[in-house]
Amino acid sequence: MAENRDIEVVVFDVLGTLVDESSGLRTGIREATPASDDASVEELLTVWQEHVELEQQRIAQDDRAYVNSDAIDEEAARRVADHAGLADPATIARLATAGQRLPPWGDSVAGLERLARRFPVLALSNAGRTALLRLSAHAGLRWHQALSAEVVRAYKPAPEVYQLAIETAGCPPERLLMVAAHAWDLRGAQASGMRTAYVRRPAGDPPRRADAFDWQFNDLDELANALTAS
Repeated sequence: MAENRDIEVVVFDVLGTLVDESSGLRTGIREATPASDDASVEELLTVWQEHVELEQQRIAQDDRAYVNSDAIDEEAARRVADHAGLADPATIARLATAGQRLPPWGDSVAGLERLARRFPVLALSNAGRTALLRLSAHAGLRWHQALSAEVVRAYKPAPEVYQLAIETAGCPPERLLMVAAHAWDLRGAQASGMRTAYVRRPAGDPPRRADAFDWQFNDLDELANALTAS
């Protein structure tokens, strides 16, 4: 386990870790399709999520040229619109930006502020630069610096994304702590030499038995307690 004195910079995943992505997308879908019942909204949410996951995988496998999250979200919105029978361009355009209006988890804002009094805090997100700016503002997330994977034209868990954080921090990778609710994200950070902390979230990707992350926490309060302990 990492000692808290070894950590110089804390790096946070954003989508799913600090903001409730599924809830925000549901809200956007309900707004665009007010006649839909809960089951239909869940079906449309699955259409959106599966498209995003597939296209990011295709980019990672070099089956598609890189496009940022804004472009993929626009495609996802059009797929949802096709399934729901939506044709109004303005409604579809607003739906495409639903990922910029995601609510924070209840402990995110206070947890970030607490940690930022002790450490430099970075965001490291697959969200494009514009989306990251707007979702951070909407959720009230305050960073010392927000890094988008768009800068290196890749998606986590590509190693160049974590290297972006390491180079920005200006210290050895073992002095960076990557915090995420997704074990796949932490594995990528771990492979780049970073320390890792898993935080449980309702829609996260929990660790497997073989995973050996430095810390596991139930929430950001526990994380902040561990990192700020003297």
